[in-house]
Amino acid sequence: MTGTLAKKTLFITGASRGIGLAIGLRAARDGANVVIAAKTETPHPKLEGTIHTAAAAIEAAGGRALPLVVDVRDEDSVRQAFARAAETFGGVDIVVNNASAISLTPTKQTEMKRFDLMHQINTRGTYMVSKYALPYLEKADNPHILMLSPPLDMAEKWFSPHLAYTMAKFGMSLCVLGLAGELRRSGIAVNALWPRTTIATAAVNNLLGGEALMRASRTPEIIADAAHALFLKPAREITGQFLIDDTFLSQNGVTDFSQYRVTAGVPLAPDFFVPDASTPPPHALD
Repeated sequence: MTGTLAKKTLFITGASRGIGLAIGLRAARDGANVVIAAKTETPHPKLEGTIHTAAAAIEAAGGRALPLVVDVRDEDSVRQAFARAAETFGGVDIVVNNASAISLTPTKQTEMKRFDLMHQINTRGTYMVSKYALPYLEKADNPHILMLSPPLDMAEKWFSPHLAYTMAKFGMSLCVLGLAGELRRSGIAVNALWPRTTIATAAVNNLLGGEALMRASRTPEIIADAAHALFLKPAREITGQFLIDDTFLSQNGVTDFSQYRVTAGVPLAPDFFVPDASTPPPHALD
């Protein structure tokens, strides 16, 4: 994988921690500009990181950072954030829709306010951020929109355990499907990226499986490296794709996946939504 994102501007939602921050840090090592569009301005008792700590990390990695308090449910907040990004860095080249809410509850146990939150952040937030990005991406040399969302595998097993969450995540993927076709003639790439295994993030630690699942996970750097490889590709040559992290990295020359394990020797836990037909690269899960 060759190339650089130097002087490119990335607008990343939910970038104060986890996968969003990892994508920003990978770009920052190239000398990119990173807009940290997230809600956490002051420290949270259960969640590490704020937009300011993320900005410091981006700067330390070699990039330029613009920390902005952005609620992807708020239209004015999103619109103003893009205006600030363009004013500061001269434009926007790449948009990463990473912000997401999760609640793995069956229908009877899902409160409607939780249903609404997931759909407002995941589906509506992704749609709105992408919508307001378009005037800026249309002026970029190699514009990309990336959703951290799954392949559209319409299998009952993904819907029946947590219908509300699956609908909200698949809503993000429907944005990929529709926008890729809508924007193809404009040369704006729209793709999805999803992990084959669980990723060691606060959501996994706090909501899904605690320390045991963290040890059975890969680090966010596998997503960051896959996103970096995608952003280096000509936008007109790759769009409408639903990519799985290790498969895409393997196609781009990565052979050592042990570097992404949290704990060597612990079997990796599979993530939701990976289609049965998707087979991992050779030795990727060894």
